[in-house]
Parts: sequence; structure tokens; C-alpha cells
Amino acid sequence: MKALSPTVAKVLKRLHYPLEIMLVCVRWYVAYPLSLRNLEEMMAERGIAVDHSTVHRWSIKLPPVLEKAFRRCKRPVGKSWRMDETYVKVRGTWKYLYRAVDKAGNTVDFLLRAKRDKQAARRYFEKAIDQNGAPETVTIDRSGANLAGLHAVNTERETPIKIRQAVLVQIGSANRLNRSSPIHPSHQAGASPRVSRHPRFRSPSCGLQNVVTKIS
Repeated sequence: MKALSPTVAKVLKRLHYPLEIMLVCVRWYVAYPLSLRNLEEMMAERGIAVDHSTVHRWSIKLPPVLEKAFRRCKRPVGKSWRMDETYVKVRGTWKYLYRAVDKAGNTVDFLLRAKRDKQAARRYFEKAIDQNGAPETVTIDRSGANLAGLHAVNTERETPIKIRQAVLVQIGSANRLNRSSPIHPSHQAGASPRVSRHPRFRSPSCGLQNVVTKIS
């Protein structure tokens, strides 16, 4: 295993459990509709004694640390993005999940917001550009909020981003467009009710898959 950064090592040291066990519990908790007590029982079946309250502490402390680590090894995305948003329930409250993919289907970034408006769209694009660099082209739906958000971003750029708005002409075209949407189920393999809380953990990365295989 690669050497951990001082920040990550400091957080893990305070949790007093093997890294593999903590990663498996956190991944299962954020990726699948499992309760904390479900995970306590599942670990017990594997001969590992861990209290559900301990798993809860891990689920609070580890995701922000893991997100930073995952971003460092995230592959570069293309310069043509397709952006959309959908309505998801997070802990009983409906939120808007903003997401974009590039031409190859690689996820650009996520953002959860309470409202679907110009400010939310602008915040998403600013975050995505800050983390991944600016795209040359962004394809959006007919949402006026997304268009206004992109225009606001372009006013502060020397080279504006080219904006394309998808137009649905017939059923066949609509089906093809929907399948290429970043919110379409084909881009959400393995999705579950809890995945909306931490979408980035839907697919394991940075060696997390090996950890899951080892423990299970």
C-alpha cells in the first residue's frame, strides 16, 4: 500500500481500527441501503467485532478524507461535457443532484443543492471547472437556470465556453438523448437509495475494490 498523506494518516490513527475494515464498512454504508446495525451484524459474521456507533463515526470522518484522496487519482476528463440534474431524496429531504459526463461517459463532478436555479447551476460549473479544468463545450437541456448559470460563468472568462442546448424532436431522438444523459440509469450501475448521499463512492477506486474483495 502506498504511503498515506500526513492528513489521512492522522485521521485514521484516531479511529483505532485496521484500514481495510474501515474502508469496507464505509463503502458498504454509502453505496448500499444498509443500516449501521446491518453492518455490525455483517462484520460479526466475518469474525470482526465492531459496534454500529463506531461505524457511524467512520461514516462521518472518512468520506471527506477519501474524497480528497480519490480526486488526486481521478482520471482527466474530456473537453466536451453533457450536464443534467435530477431530483433525489437525501435523508427524507428532496434535493437536486447535478452531474456531468464527458463524451467517453466519464463522470466530471457531482453537486447536491436544495434548489434548481441559476445560483445552483453556476456553483456546479464553478466547482467542476475548478476541479477538472474548463471544457470547450457543454451540452445542457432546455433549463433556463442551467443556461443562465453558464452565461454567468462565461462573463468572467476570456474564452467563453460553447453552449449547446439539446432539442428533442422525436421519440427515437429523445430516447438516444436520454440514454446519453449523465442521470440515465446506464450511467448509474449499482445505484441504490443511499448512493445519493455520496455519489462518488458508487464505484470503488484507488484500490478500494481490492479491499472489498479481501474482506468479503
